[in-house]
Amino acid sequence: MEPTVTRGVALNRPANSPIRISFGLFWLVDLVATVFLFLVPYATELNPITTTFYAAIGLPGVVLAGSIYAAVVVLIGHYLSKPYDALFATGAVLVYAFCASNNVILLMSGQAPLEMLVI
Repeated sequence: MEPTVTRGVALNRPANSPIRISFGLFWLVDLVATVFLFLVPYATELNPITTTFYAAIGLPGVVLAGSIYAAVVVLIGHYLSKPYDALFATGAVLVYAFCASNNVILLMSGQAPLEMLVI
């Protein structure tokens, strides 16, 4: 009997699929909202990496930057052991939920939520 050879990296994904689905949905909403931030005259994207990618290759650069961010989050979550992987994924979901809701409110109202609270 010959031993089997496993190639590649064995990655663990967080066991909680609702967390993974939430991450994907919030990431997608944030990505779409970020693309629209570059198309409207009254809003500005603050992330310097995203704006650099946009300056270099346009809207595909925004999508590329967002995809790189998501890939990094997914890879980190795969390398963490349980229960830290689920905690990290939950943290990423909360960050994307905040960013997505902030961007959507900004696009719909023309003002950032913090500016609306201060005024």
